[in-house]
Amino acid sequence: MKMASMLLRSVRSSTLSPSWAAHSAARVLSSTAPLHAQAQTKSKKTLARPGVKNIVLVEGVRTPFLMSGTAYADMMPHDLARAALQGLLNKTGIPKDSVDYIIYGTVIQEVKTSNVAREAALGAGFSDKIPAHTVTMACISSNQAMTSAVGLIAAGQCDAVVAGGVEFMSDVPIRHSRKMRKTMLSLNKAKTLGQRLSLLGGIRLAHLSPELPAVAEFSTAETMGHSADRLAAAFGVSRLEQDEFALRSHTLAKKAQDGGLLQDVLSFKVPGESTCLSPWAAGTEKMAVTHLVVSGRDIVSKDNGIRPSSLEQMSKLKPAFIKPHGTVTAANSSFLTDGASAVLIMSEEKALAMGFKPKAYLRDFVYVSQDPKDQLLLGPTYGTPKVLERAGLTMNDIDVFEFHEAFAGQIMANLKAMDSDWFAQTYMGRKTKVGTPPMDKFNLWGGSLSLGHPFGATGCRLVTTVAHRLQKEGGQYGLVAACAAGGQGHAMVVEAYPQ
Repeated sequence: MKMASMLLRSVRSSTLSPSWAAHSAARVLSSTAPLHAQAQTKSKKTLARPGVKNIVLVEGVRTPFLMSGTAYADMMPHDLARAALQGLLNKTGIPKDSVDYIIYGTVIQEVKTSNVAREAALGAGFSDKIPAHTVTMACISSNQAMTSAVGLIAAGQCDAVVAGGVEFMSDVPIRHSRKMRKTMLSLNKAKTLGQRLSLLGGIRLAHLSPELPAVAEFSTAETMGHSADRLAAAFGVSRLEQDEFALRSHTLAKKAQDGGLLQDVLSFKVPGESTCLSPWAAGTEKMAVTHLVVSGRDIVSKDNGIRPSSLEQMSKLKPAFIKPHGTVTAANSSFLTDGASAVLIMSEEKALAMGFKPKAYLRDFVYVSQDPKDQLLLGPTYGTPKVLERAGLTMNDIDVFEFHEAFAGQIMANLKAMDSDWFAQTYMGRKTKVGTPPMDKFNLWGGSLSLGHPFGATGCRLVTTVAHRLQKEGGQYGLVAACAAGGQGHAMVVEAYPQ
């Protein structure tokens, strides 16, 4: 709390005005030009380096991101990952035996398919000779999958790697209590009826209490929502600013969806047949419950969490974590999401030899880590200046920014930290601030608050969106940044491939 009070005193004098969100949102939303700009290649230096292999993003796809408990409810994680892999194969036409390795990121693992990369790959028809492994790094798990792919190619181990991520929040593993698990394991080993009866007689009602997946940081015992609320308070981010930013995200996502800009979204036939309930929330009021009849012929083709509302409706929601005075609500937080993503990453030489037209170069990247108590969600603030320095760029060189939106308060706190000389000097060992991204370049097709956030899959969405926006807007450099549980973060520079 000491850091929080120091931050609040400092940031109150920050160059960002309290009405920053309102002014920036109005500026961006007042024009659709950024969404429809024609590609005009800019003449900046390339980040290619002599003797360093160029690594390219050939294509990226994802299943529609759906609110958990809706159309994907009766599936399993590897089903979604398989759909993303098959969609990538269909879109690229790459022969399955031309892929050297497959890597997937996920956070809450299904125990039956703990190496979901392998199960999804086999289900998608890839050869059983292609190795596959699964990584986990909280919300930057598919970021790690992609950079692991980059490492394999840079080292000369592979020429073509598929990376991706999946998360399935509709059916998370729930365990028996530890005492019950110990009893059941002992029962399995018991050799006589007497031993079994003795163990059964020791079972108490309390043993039957289920053990839900952890929703809190193990090291701090604090949920991410609580951390976001405290961070927003430390940086003086108001409830109004958070609601305005969330509304901006949903409004821009709707424009991008309606304008056909979300090219990475696959149409997906949901297998099986079931009826599920969709608790559709618009701002503050739960609308009539929607019954979704899902059959093998029904096709899901759009993200279903995009819901532009009004500030008036959003203001009626009660705090979700710190009650009654918190500012983080369901309306300005990302929602529990099911979804999967996949990208094809290759050496430029191999991609061109196979006749592919790459979308972008994957350039410098960094991972950062800091105090998980007071600075859990500040990954973008720490990662951005480091990756820019590695690439020899400044904020002014970046044409497209795509930051992960876990909470509106988290995004706003990062923007204020990035604009604070005091924070840079006190906590980052830097002489000056890195500065804030211009909002007319920032998350212009929506973000995790509106599109959804399947933990393990978001990183691939961010990188693919940067590549598509660079093509659409005629920019050369894009910057991806994200925070993650454990106080970690990731940042990457993406360079447009020549048109």
